[in-house]
Amino acid sequence: MDHSLTCCVIIPTYNRARLLDWTLHALTRQDLPRDRFEVVVVDDGSSDDSAAVVDGYRDRLAVSYHYQEDQGYRLAAARNVGIAHASADVCVFIDSGVLAHSRCLSAHLDSHASASGPAAVVGYAYGFNLDNEDAQLIEATVDVTDPDASIARLAEDGRLDLREEFYVRHGDRIGDLPAPWTVYWNCNASARTAQLRSIGAFDEAFRSWGGEDIDLAYRLHRDGARFVLNRQASSIHYPHEKNADQNIESCALNYRYIADKYRTPLTRLLLPLPTIDPFNLNDVARFLDVPSCADYLAGKT
Repeated sequence: MDHSLTCCVIIPTYNRARLLDWTLHALTRQDLPRDRFEVVVVDDGSSDDSAAVVDGYRDRLAVSYHYQEDQGYRLAAARNVGIAHASADVCVFIDSGVLAHSRCLSAHLDSHASASGPAAVVGYAYGFNLDNEDAQLIEATVDVTDPDASIARLAEDGRLDLREEFYVRHGDRIGDLPAPWTVYWNCNASARTAQLRSIGAFDEAFRSWGGEDIDLAYRLHRDGARFVLNRQASSIHYPHEKNADQNIESCALNYRYIADKYRTPLTRLLLPLPTIDPFNLNDVARFLDVPSCADYLAGKT
């Protein structure tokens, strides 16, 4: 196994200084030696003291801060700034407000080192939910200064990743699914830096919440990346303000964009949201015997 791989942690943020502080603190506790990872924070136009928060970690992390003017929702563009500035072998995407277990980064690198080819690694996010339904319980359970112990308590209490039912139904070998890209969400995920650049990184046409990560994942899949779930690359998705109904509406528009962009039978299954969603799309694809994108594009169907 290659123990020389390095990673760049890319953290987009917008007016979440407190959550960003907790995310950076968790990164100071990683078991990965400091010279094997860098942190790139990309600010999508915050008006709070996010820059000062980052400055407070320069003595503990190899961290850089990049600011882009507030021109509306530009998460995809922010992540692309991170990819452009990455000097490491692997990019690990973590959102502000995600608290990484001390083994999170080394687990991501282990998956890439053991892969026979390019990998797209999905980390685990305890407490991840759609509409803050467990917010108060999660907040009461989590000690932001000790993510490892907090993750143990969340696991014991059953405050699991929103995708756990999906994993139980399909098994952890998500790479065998027809569309493993549906659960590659960038709150905690990674891919090789070179492959991210070769496929064009994130599509900056996404200007509202949802879909830019699975669009990227779809292209990673088409480019030969093997999708891997690594439960050891664990984290806490700390509650923050969200609007589930608004997010679903935004996703529907962005999924239509993806379907129109690629025009394959699999991507068209994104259109009937919420009837078909990332959790049941693979079941529908198998039931309807939808051809793989590779077969469809090769004219084998």
